[in-house]
Amino acid sequence: MDETLTSDSIFIPGGTFRMGSDRHYPEEAPCHTVSIDGFWIDRTPVTNRQFKEFVRATGHVTFAEVAPDLANYPDALPHLIFAGSLVFTPPDHPVDLRDYSQWWTLLKGANWRHPYGPKSNIKSLDDHPVVHITHADALAYARWAGKDLPTEAEWEFAARGGLEGAEFAWGDELAPGGVHRANTWQGRFPFENNRDDGFERASPVTSYPPNGYGIYDMIGNVWEWTSDWYMPKHQADAAKACCIPKNPRGGSEHDSCDPLLPLSRIPRKVIKGGSHLCAPNYCRRYRPAARHAEPVDTSTSHLGFRCVTRPGERHD
Repeated sequence: MDETLTSDSIFIPGGTFRMGSDRHYPEEAPCHTVSIDGFWIDRTPVTNRQFKEFVRATGHVTFAEVAPDLANYPDALPHLIFAGSLVFTPPDHPVDLRDYSQWWTLLKGANWRHPYGPKSNIKSLDDHPVVHITHADALAYARWAGKDLPTEAEWEFAARGGLEGAEFAWGDELAPGGVHRANTWQGRFPFENNRDDGFERASPVTSYPPNGYGIYDMIGNVWEWTSDWYMPKHQADAAKACCIPKNPRGGSEHDSCDPLLPLSRIPRKVIKGGSHLCAPNYCRRYRPAARHAEPVDTSTSHLGFRCVTRPGERHD
């Protein structure tokens, strides 16, 4: 087996590990044992430079660049149906942390080329992760590259970097010795960003040391899509060691839909890794076990992706 598939990917040997956590958010529980086969994973999230190459080669137009069909969003306000994407817009004062509309704005003209609105650009951001990418956009890139999106189990195993049971991808301290190991939020979210890690928003993809497998940015910076349909919790441990799930693939598309939005049956995928907006007082999801649900048609200024390749599964 060739374990150096390309210069931008690294081979993860696979194995058996404890997935999830019983110590944090309820959707991470229960912690359970799974087994996965070896695979290659991109060393970094897909960058603006890489995504530009894909668009030039294919003419791909992202979801955020096209006005949605109102028929697909019966509970949406008509004046909000336009080509755009969600952009983090911080307030200048404390707000109710239960109301994310206080810091997220559906901004017309925001997309991967214009991450903070039509007047912004990516001219100096070639090495930053591409953002404002829906699941379909990420999968289109992966297929063009002959790759795939990681399953949640593959992603989490790779993120742990060989550290069984550690809280973070580098150990049990968020900032060992006072040194930040990922791009996260310091201060009181969403109005006070101390930028102790040197970045206010996203950062170049190799700004922090790699984990034990040599992979960059698995934690913080931007969330990353996986291929798994979201389930509100993990399945419990198998009753017998012989029945440990092997290469699990998540839940069902039907069950992934948000029960609080019965009119818009938009399925959701699992995203992993947290982002530069994860803070100690809000969304402590800068950990390998953390997970979140994201509608497949949603793109934001803090969500990107990376790809994997499995032996015998090259997608040309």
